[in-house]
Amino acid sequence: MSQRLAVFDCDGTLVDGQASICEAMEAAFAEAGLPTPDRHAVRRIVGLSLPQAVRRLVPDCAPDVEALAVDAYKRAYRTAREEGRIAEPLFDGIAELIEKLYGAGWLLGVATGKSDRGLSHCLAAHGLTHKFATLQTADRHPSKPHPAMMEAALGETLADPARTVMIGDTAFDMGLAVNSGVRAIGVAWGYHEPAELVAAGAEWVAQTPVQLGEYLLS
Repeated sequence: MSQRLAVFDCDGTLVDGQASICEAMEAAFAEAGLPTPDRHAVRRIVGLSLPQAVRRLVPDCAPDVEALAVDAYKRAYRTAREEGRIAEPLFDGIAELIEKLYGAGWLLGVATGKSDRGLSHCLAAHGLTHKFATLQTADRHPSKPHPAMMEAALGETLADPARTVMIGDTAFDMGLAVNSGVRAIGVAWGYHEPAELVAAGAEWVAQTPVQLGEYLLS
């Protein structure tokens, strides 16, 4: 068990999908008869699984309304994807970072609140699918910061937990790392502030993908 493993969050870390997420959430809330959610609030729950995200946005939401909003979000996002309206650009420097880590022998993974289908489409659109040895999504695991996603990634890759890092832009990602006993590294280009990431357990917060690569490869 000597393999190094870097597990990335997706939205807010690898790609900037906030516009599409906000639009789908607004459509879902409208269908469920809920007030239009504030976009800043929506960005702050990116990374959670859908039921937990809706619950954060509407803490007193009735279970049947929550279920309706979750289903409506999935349908709205799927329709947007089928119509070519999903925008998930890679953050500048991410493609180069993935290439450098992969070339240096790191195993790479993703742990995300996305669905299997959503993550598959996202990685394929950027030609990155083959770079990742393990993909963990909300379809098969409890929401972050529960450690299940990381435990599965470690089991699939046989990576050394002491040489594994969780890289993400939210306190949920840092909590996942802490709860699974791996290193937590934050990124400053996503949806939570650096101070929040440090408070949640980040050993360090990268300001750019280039800086992150230098840190991991030093």
